[in-house]
Amino acid sequence: MTTFTLQDLADLVDARADAPPNSSYTAKLLSGGPAKPAKKLGEEAVEAAIAAVQGDRSGLVSEAADVLYHLVVLLKAGGVPLHEVMAELERRTAQSGIAEKASRRHT
Repeated sequence: MTTFTLQDLADLVDARADAPPNSSYTAKLLSGGPAKPAKKLGEEAVEAAIAAVQGDRSGLVSEAADVLYHLVVLLKAGGVPLHEVMAELERRTAQSGIAEKASRRHT
């Protein structure tokens, strides 16, 4: 088991965000605002879903890592710190997923 956490990933994204875009993929993604990392997140999510449906375990592991990375980059682009997302997840664990989903307002 690894000790690498999502917070470690967020810290790495923060550290690389200010690098020159020609030397950092993270900085290159962020240079275009949220649209570029949002597009990549969508692509990677589809690839992860396909790997899962095809039973491609190693592909799913790889694509899931890409999804998490691009999500953290998108959060950075949107000005949302990871701790806010984690706090929302923690809040949701106070009740069952079915009850939590039912409590959301649908408009």
